[in-house]
Amino acid sequence: MSEQTLVLIKPDGVERGLTGEVLRRIEAKGYRIAELTKLTATPAQLAEHYAEHEGKPFFQPLVDFMLSGPIVAAVVEGEGVIAGFRSLCGVSDPTAAAPGTIRGDLGRDWGEKVQKNLVHGSDSPESAEREISIWFG
Repeated sequence: MSEQTLVLIKPDGVERGLTGEVLRRIEAKGYRIAELTKLTATPAQLAEHYAEHEGKPFFQPLVDFMLSGPIVAAVVEGEGVIAGFRSLCGVSDPTAAAPGTIRGDLGRDWGEKVQKNLVHGSDSPESAEREISIWFG
């Protein structure tokens, strides 16, 4: 059954001009971009998006990073797209991400207190539904 996921290209990816490359990889994999927008996140959107991390030491640096510049949000569709896009991303730590993945090929540790890892993808159908509603209403 076809499913949807939310993909966010984070401020570091947009700033480095990697939006096209990330979208190219999504389409090359055979997934369909159903909706796409470039925006500046609001504190309310980020508080809702990262609600499960509130109170953790990395929460505020993460919110501050996500507020630091524009992001690109996309609804991506396809069979197994949630697991498929997360595999395409690579693990969260770009230093450990495998070559051939978005984070492995394009990311690195910048020595800052927040992990700048270029992209976000929903981790479950429930998260995808919740996250898509935050970014696309």
